[in-house]
Amino acid sequence: MLLVNTTVGFFQTATRIVFFTGKGGVGKTSLACAMAVALADRGRRVLLVSTDPASNLDEVLGTELAGTPRPIPGAAGLFAVNIDPEAAARAYRERVVGPYRSLLPEAAVASIEEQLSGACTTEIAAFDEFSKLLGDPSTTSSFDHVIFDTAPTGHTLRLLKLPAAWTGFIATNTTGTSCLGPLAGLQAQKDLYQSTVRVLSDGSAATVVLVSKPETSALQEAERTRLELAELGLTNQWLALNGIFAAQDSTDEAARALEQRGRKALDQIPAGLAQMPRCEVPLLSFAPMGVELLRQFSAPVRTGTAPRLNHAARALPPSLRPVIDEIERRGRGVVMTMGKGGVGKTTVAAAIAAELAHRGHPVHLSTTDPAAHVAETIENEVSGLSVRRIDPQAEVLRYSAEVLAKCAPQLDAKGRALLEEDLRSPCTEEIAVFRAFAETVAAGEERFVVLDTAPTGHTLLLLDATEADHRQVSRTMSDMPEAVRSLLPRLRDPNFTSVILVTLPEATPVHEAARLQDDLLRAGIQPFAWVINQSFAGDGFRDPLLVERGMREFAFIDEVVKKHAARVALIPWTTDPPVGRQRLRQLIGGKIE
Repeated sequence: MLLVNTTVGFFQTATRIVFFTGKGGVGKTSLACAMAVALADRGRRVLLVSTDPASNLDEVLGTELAGTPRPIPGAAGLFAVNIDPEAAARAYRERVVGPYRSLLPEAAVASIEEQLSGACTTEIAAFDEFSKLLGDPSTTSSFDHVIFDTAPTGHTLRLLKLPAAWTGFIATNTTGTSCLGPLAGLQAQKDLYQSTVRVLSDGSAATVVLVSKPETSALQEAERTRLELAELGLTNQWLALNGIFAAQDSTDEAARALEQRGRKALDQIPAGLAQMPRCEVPLLSFAPMGVELLRQFSAPVRTGTAPRLNHAARALPPSLRPVIDEIERRGRGVVMTMGKGGVGKTTVAAAIAAELAHRGHPVHLSTTDPAAHVAETIENEVSGLSVRRIDPQAEVLRYSAEVLAKCAPQLDAKGRALLEEDLRSPCTEEIAVFRAFAETVAAGEERFVVLDTAPTGHTLLLLDATEADHRQVSRTMSDMPEAVRSLLPRLRDPNFTSVILVTLPEATPVHEAARLQDDLLRAGIQPFAWVINQSFAGDGFRDPLLVERGMREFAFIDEVVKKHAARVALIPWTTDPPVGRQRLRQLIGGKIE
C-alpha cells in the first residue's frame, strides 16, 4: 500500500542500516546527511559513510573527513567517514603482495603488483572497506544506525552486486589466479562477503532509499534500480522524491512550467514506484550546506520570504554560441562534456553536437554513461548527426570474442580454460569499455566527435585506468590497438580535444568541477570551457523561491568566472524541456526556425 510520509516521519522509521541511491544529482548526499542529523538529534549514535569515489560529504557537513570516523560539530552523536578508493586499493595491494616480498624474486613480485594495478582492484578494495562496515558487526557495534551515501546508480549497482559476483567467482575459479592476482586476497574475505549479502537482504535490518527528482529520466532510473535491487534480494525500499515545487506566483511563467513539469512526471511515474512507500521533500531556495541548514529538511518550509534585491545590473556570462564558434573553427576533433552527475552533461553534449551538425559538419555523438539518455534528448532529428551509446555488455562480448579468436589457437586446453576464466572476471568490462572509448576518440581525426561522459567519479576512473589498461591489453593481445596507443596524446592535445566542464550554479557542483579540473590538469589535459547550466539568475523570474535561488547563484557564477575558467557560458533554466533539435538550439542562444 502506498504510504506518503513527511521527512520527519521517514527519518523516525529508519532501520539500523540505510542506503541512499539514485541518479546523479538528485540529492542523495543531502538527504543522507539530513537523516543522519535528524537521528543524532534524537539521541542516536549514527555513522554516516560515503562510498562515492567523488564524495562531497565533507562539503555538505562542513567538516574535513578521513578514512576513519570523525565526529561532526553541532550534531552530538554523529560521526562520518569517507571510503577513499585509492587508499583502499593501496592497502589491498600491500595486503596481497606483502607476504611474497621476501619469498619471491623481485620480477615475480613486480608481476603481481602489475596485475593489481587496474580499476577493478580499486573497486574490490573499496568494497572490502564497505564489507567491513556492513558484514562485520563488531566494526559498527557502537552505533545505532549506519547510513551509506552511495555513488551514482551505475556504481552503486556494481557495488551491491559484488558480494554475490565475487563469491561466485571464488567458488568456481579452478586456476588460483584472476585479474586481481592470487585469489588468496579474495578468498580470505569470503566469510565477510557472505555476511554482507545476508545483511543486505535482511529487510528488518536494512532499507534502500531510492532518491529521485520529479523528472521523467530520474524516475525511470529509480525504477530500473528498484527492479535490479529486488532481484538481489533488497526488497525493503522507500522512494524519496526530492525537489517537489509548487508555484507561489501564478504570473511567473517559469514557476508554472516548473510545477507542471514535475506534476506531469509524477502523473507518469512507473507503476512499481507508485506502489512504494515514499516521502516527499519540497524544493528549497538554498543548498543545505552545514548542520543547521540540514535540519531544515524536517522543518516547515517558509514561503514568500525572497529578499527584495535588485540584480538587473549584474552581468552574466554569454551563451554557449561563442564556445561552439571556437570549436567549429578547428574543423574536426573531440568534445567531451564532464561534471557532477545531474548537471546536464547529456543535454549540453547534445546541444553542441546538434549545432555543429546544423552548420553542415559530420558529427558523431557518443556516451560512456551507463545511465545515459542521449537518444531521448536528441531524438535523431538532425541530418549529419549519428548517435551511439557505448554499451558495456556488447563491448564485453566483442572484446572477449576478439581475444579468444586471437589467442585460443595457440593455447592448450588448460591455457584456454585459464583465459576464459579471466574473461569472466569484472575487469573485462573495464578493459572493453576503455577500448571502445579509445576507438570513438580516434574517429575525431575525420569529423567532430562529441562524448557525453559519465559522472565525475566514473570519468576519473576511466581516465586513471588508461596506463593500467594499456598494460592489460598488451598482455591479452600481442599488438596494442593504435586507438589505445594514441588515446592519451589525443586527450592532451588542446587542438584536438575540447573538454567542457558542466556545472550548476551551486556550491557542490562548482567545487566538484573545480576538483575535476585540477585532476585533469595533473593528467596533462587542459579544460577548454565551463558551462553553467539551468540558471535562475537574471531578472526573468518573479516567484519568491526562484528569485531567491537566482540571487544565491551569483556568488557561484562569480567564482567560476573569476577563479576557475578562461571561457564561461551560461544556460538559463528554460520553460520547455530541452528535447529535440529546436529546443536544443534555444539552449545555445539560437532561434527556433
